[in-house]
Amino acid sequence: MPRFMLLLGVLCLFSAAARAETVPFSATLAGASEVPPKTTAGTGAATASLDTASKTLTYNVEYSGLSGPATAAHFHGPADSGANAGVVVPFPTPASPIKGTATLTDAQMADLMAGKWYANVHTAANPAGEIRGQMTRAK
Repeated sequence: MPRFMLLLGVLCLFSAAARAETVPFSATLAGASEVPPKTTAGTGAATASLDTASKTLTYNVEYSGLSGPATAAHFHGPADSGANAGVVVPFPTPASPIKGTATLTDAQMADLMAGKWYANVHTAANPAGEIRGQMTRAK
């Protein structure tokens, strides 16, 4: 019986590992994606990867051409494109490039996987956000 229990335990570990995956995401940040849209020369890109086993999101956001220095930047959700939502992951600093990690809840993972998060960069001239991009699964 102990061998059977050990074998069962090993099989469970392999089964969980087989279900875990790393999911890539990306977004193009632009003023036209803000709600309401903004006229700006600012552009940017966000990339991220979600390790579904550890629930760890690793992200990188780069931008340029804003109306002034970024005053804040973060992921918002849950919201479809064209809608606004609250902050779900604040970035430690808004200076480009923004790199970091965050541990997500199951609900946050589900919203991100469903395309209901967006990256947003704010400036003094555009306190609600100057550039924004909806995070979608990268191909």
